[in-house]
Amino acid sequence: MTTTRREILQRVGAAWSGAALACLPARLVAADASADRPRIGVCDWSLGLAAQTTALDKAKALGLAGVQVSPRLVGDRLSFADAAQQKAYGEAVKRTGMQVASVGLALTNSFPLASDPRGPAWLEQAIDSAAALGCRTVLLAFFGKGDLLDGKKLKTRDVDEVVRRLKAAVPRARDKGVVLGLESWLSAQDTLDILERVGGEAMAMYYDVANSTLRGYDVPAEIRRLKGRICEIHFKDNKGPLGKGDVNIEAACEAIREIGYKGWIILEGHYGDRDTCMRANAATARNLLKIA
Repeated sequence: MTTTRREILQRVGAAWSGAALACLPARLVAADASADRPRIGVCDWSLGLAAQTTALDKAKALGLAGVQVSPRLVGDRLSFADAAQQKAYGEAVKRTGMQVASVGLALTNSFPLASDPRGPAWLEQAIDSAAALGCRTVLLAFFGKGDLLDGKKLKTRDVDEVVRRLKAAVPRARDKGVVLGLESWLSAQDTLDILERVGGEAMAMYYDVANSTLRGYDVPAEIRRLKGRICEIHFKDNKGPLGKGDVNIEAACEAIREIGYKGWIILEGHYGDRDTCMRANAATARNLLKIA
């Protein structure tokens, strides 16, 4: 079946703003039926519950709406690619009323997508797992050993290989209604350049307000520049709770509201007591984003 560019853009880009849910498969519509405004979730690793279904129970206790789930390696496979593990997540979703917001491949920080021979298989497993778990975003992390920068210069060979591998994975992602989100130290423009090289329709930037602040980027300007190309956003600060550190979270939220972003806001990291900080950060996000 041939998919037109217009249909792809409706499925991927417009769906983030909540304007074209009817273009998505029923599974994804069900998962995002209430997405008329951003929802607040949390990374399972920030709860100390990486690759554990109990992260959904903890998120519920914190008053959040969902969890970004990460896998552990079982041999050379991602744990959430296992049918039994997917069933366990499904049962946790039913039990808690939480949602799987997205899946995150933080392990590519240690096993770079640009060089690890298992990378292409992990991409396929992550895409299939996201579809099975009822979410549409796969976070691909490029930090640590997987960093695409050498100082301020692009690692052009690494970028070329990442582009090649992503091009091979995009058709699978597109067919399953899944978006691959790149999170790295790169600027918005450098990331957009990669997205265009790959093809873009099933690709987006996974934005992190703290990482971009740390690199000295103009966060509100980047968010506006990325309108329609952000699949999900990490909320954290480099020096304290939201609103008390170096991230201008007020200006970032103003830009997020301005571009009409309706996707997930995912809390990451904490300062001091985890539960207290998570609740405070969630309250700050809801207040600034005007989420009831």
